[in-house]
Amino acid sequence: MRILILLFLCTLQLSSFAQDETARKKHYNLTDNVALSGYDPVSYFVNKPVEGKKEFAYTYKGITYYFLTEKSQAIFKANPEKYEPQYGGWCAYALAKEEPQLMEADPLTYKITDGKLYVFYNAFGINTKKKWTKNEPNMQSTADKNWGTIIKE
Repeated sequence: MRILILLFLCTLQLSSFAQDETARKKHYNLTDNVALSGYDPVSYFVNKPVEGKKEFAYTYKGITYYFLTEKSQAIFKANPEKYEPQYGGWCAYALAKEEPQLMEADPLTYKITDGKLYVFYNAFGINTKKKWTKNEPNMQSTADKNWGTIIKE
């Protein structure tokens, strides 16, 4: 009987884990099922963003990232929360608006604030990073609140 209960609890735990991964994927900005359009998330913190390689892919909680090197991949594995983009890799500014939107972000238009990676829309002469920077504390607070609501959906 104990074995059956243990098996049931393990199955329940695995089911919950799979649901969490599915929910994360639903809320992340993915290109061909890869975050940050294939850019290496660690590279943002080292020098500048560089495209990762498929051969150094790693999936964390259902989200796949590419890395330039095996070393970069190992750094990410040691502390993934440090390197994952905020707001699922969507444009931070668009999430800070009164009516938040999940807007594509340019992986080359980014900012690191307090050790966190934010990416922004930058196309057709509209660079939302500039707008974000003008009032960053309020923008960040609003985006955090809006993102919290979005991921509950």
